[in-house]
Amino acid sequence: MTKDKWLGHGAILATNLIFGLNTPIAKTIVPEWISPYALTFVRMVFATLVFWGIGLLAPKEEVGKRDLWTIFWGALFGLVGAQVSFANALLYTSPVNITIIAAMTPLAVMLIAALILKEPVTFKKAAGVLIGASGALLIIFQSSAINTDSSGNWIGNLLCIVNVITYAIYLVITRPISQRYSAITLMKWMFLFSALISFPPGISDLPEAKVFGTESNPFIILKLSYIVIMATGIAYFLVPMALKRIRPTTASMYNNLQPIIASIIAILIGQDVFSWDKPIAALLVFTGVYLVTQSKAKEEVKGIK
Repeated sequence: MTKDKWLGHGAILATNLIFGLNTPIAKTIVPEWISPYALTFVRMVFATLVFWGIGLLAPKEEVGKRDLWTIFWGALFGLVGAQVSFANALLYTSPVNITIIAAMTPLAVMLIAALILKEPVTFKKAAGVLIGASGALLIIFQSSAINTDSSGNWIGNLLCIVNVITYAIYLVITRPISQRYSAITLMKWMFLFSALISFPPGISDLPEAKVFGTESNPFIILKLSYIVIMATGIAYFLVPMALKRIRPTTASMYNNLQPIIASIIAILIGQDVFSWDKPIAALLVFTGVYLVTQSKAKEEVKGIK
């Protein structure tokens, strides 16, 4: 594996570590301290200001009109669509459930990439996706922390599926432009579009957000800062860096780490105990990542033919 590939894997690994921590953190402030729509709006506006500020210092890149449309759809699906469905899912289901369903992202990406990018669905790639997903599912069925008795749980699970589909579309459609433009250029335009899209529902909920009121405290602000800085600015900056170097299906395989991270956090804070399924699940996930990584890309298959 080349140094460039290692950088891509490192970037997407860091992204999913950040996302894995973000889910239980976000659950503690939504909706008590801020609504899903207000949170999404705050995240988009903050990232817009940061990336346009950095963009003033970075080399300027001209973005074609057709590519701007791709960036717009990426913002609609991957930023607004994925984050609004994620934040609303927090109202109905547990963080562990959310991360578990997120582990289905590679399957969605594989199917969408086959349709849009004409990526081959090889036996090795399909096997890797299924093995990796089985590691995430093992965590679900063995975890004592999961509770599916809530009457609104099916709504939360449905929103999680919407999150998976929208994020998968984002990974696939932005892969080509990620190879043409820098991460700064992509993010400044993508977050600008997402801020404009999320403005109407977000701005109306913002005045009622207790996180900015007198009832708030430094610990709540610290949680919000993690969501806004780490899980928005840094995590989404790393995604195009990864997509420039590795395929969407490979990148999405790392989503399977999120339920494992959630379980580790639960163990550390005393909500769960170490059990046999944790190391086996980790082994399955990394085996799946390895198989997908070793499968042939579209260009390699064409070369053989």
